[in-house]
Amino acid sequence: MKTINIVAGGPKNLIPDLTGYTDEHTLWIGVDKGTVTLLDAGIIPVEAFGDFDSITEQERRRIEKAAPALHVYQAEKDQTDLDLALDWALEKQPDIIQIFGITGGRADHFLGNIQLLYRGVKTNIKIRLIDKQNHIQMFPPGEYDIEKDENKRYISFIPFSEDIHELSLTGFKYPLNNCHITLGSTLCISNELIHSRGTFSFAKGILIMIRSTD
Repeated sequence: MKTINIVAGGPKNLIPDLTGYTDEHTLWIGVDKGTVTLLDAGIIPVEAFGDFDSITEQERRRIEKAAPALHVYQAEKDQTDLDLALDWALEKQPDIIQIFGITGGRADHFLGNIQLLYRGVKTNIKIRLIDKQNHIQMFPPGEYDIEKDENKRYISFIPFSEDIHELSLTGFKYPLNNCHITLGSTLCISNELIHSRGTFSFAKGILIMIRSTD
């Protein structure tokens, strides 16, 4: 499975051990200060993107020396640094894109990053946002299998569209059968799987799933 991992410049204390997310099929991309986070983890990114206004001159020289390809942009532009990196990743058509370093900073950046998940829905490429406590993913209508993960026991479903039609949850502590939920609903917050596997399905809308731990 071809995976592209992107590391943005969020607080390092919220980023999990990145070495647990790599294999011979994984490409790494650094975004602004996230490039330094990668280098500190002993990972050389294949590309680095950003205006690099949040790093020191010493860190910039380190990136210039290590990164094979460096894309430097003006601070004032029509896309965020992460959005530009995601453009590159989507063009490569991987099976999945995982993004780290996207929580714990500015709320406007975080909400913008949540919206980037919709680009995965439109291109049929899985995009997942990851920090130490959460895995966040967005889904179009369909039926999906889900496996129990003791490290991320809580599972929440949040509407991204105005309505979610015929939402069903099986194998969950709080099951649903063809339920209609609307934007702003908290009905599906903090559920759990009671078996090793479960399923969720819905007929219309766009749904965010968050798997989390305390």
